[in-house]
Amino acid sequence: MEKKVLLICAGGMSTSILMKKMEKYAEDKGFALKIEAIGMAAYEEVYKNYDVILLGPQVSYKKAEIQTATQKPIEVIAAYDYAIGNAENIFKQVDKIYPKN
Repeated sequence: MEKKVLLICAGGMSTSILMKKMEKYAEDKGFALKIEAIGMAAYEEVYKNYDVILLGPQVSYKKAEIQTATQKPIEVIAAYDYAIGNAENIFKQVDKIYPKN
């Protein structure tokens, strides 16, 4: 089953770096991943294509607003994991909120 994860940060730059690390981790672990990194201004155009949303710590104050707008499971990435690009811990957050089918 493909995991579909949307990363949102202020401008989409720092989450782009994280996205590459998460793609490599998924490839190394052998699971399918659809992931996109975007800025706050663009999430409304694409969120319907994803199952969960992860926010960069710098936009954590927008969590309730985005949750209301999208009705998707959403989590703020732990600041330390975000800073060092700890894909393993970030995927633990994804697994915790991922819809169970």
